[in-house]
Amino acid sequence: MNHPTNPPVDWETLVTQEENRLYRTALAILGNPSEAQDAVQEAFLAFLEKAPADLGSPGAWLMRVLVNGCKSRLRLRWRRPTVPLWEELPAPSPEEREELEELYALPPQDRVVIHLHYYEGYSTQEIAQLLHCRPGTVRSRLSRARERLRRLLGGDFQ
Repeated sequence: MNHPTNPPVDWETLVTQEENRLYRTALAILGNPSEAQDAVQEAFLAFLEKAPADLGSPGAWLMRVLVNGCKSRLRLRWRRPTVPLWEELPAPSPEEREELEELYALPPQDRVVIHLHYYEGYSTQEIAQLLHCRPGTVRSRLSRARERLRRLLGGDFQ
């Protein structure tokens, strides 16, 4: 069976440029470092196996595949975090631990929009395309998450 080949991609450069960004996004969605690593690895494998030949933006394609893969992982019944995230991170202060607990208490769909908007710089329209939902849904999730974080931090979160 002949598969169309992708245009030559400097694999090492692609991985170097996208790996940390994809990992941070997966961690924000999944809340588990080992699952986040697995999700990133699966996204890169999907790129090798399935990326279209006329791909204009490998980073955007990888992000969409990653987000969809993370959403699939969240739907799996067996997925239950066994160790709280803060126990896997390097020794957070008590204040940081409380903030992490609150942030990871947000539903995954709220965590992902916060991460994509504030850490990755995506617009609500772009996030809607990545998550296959309406821009209004993204705005309401952002609003809900901001309000919860505002209560936690006791200040202004925009």
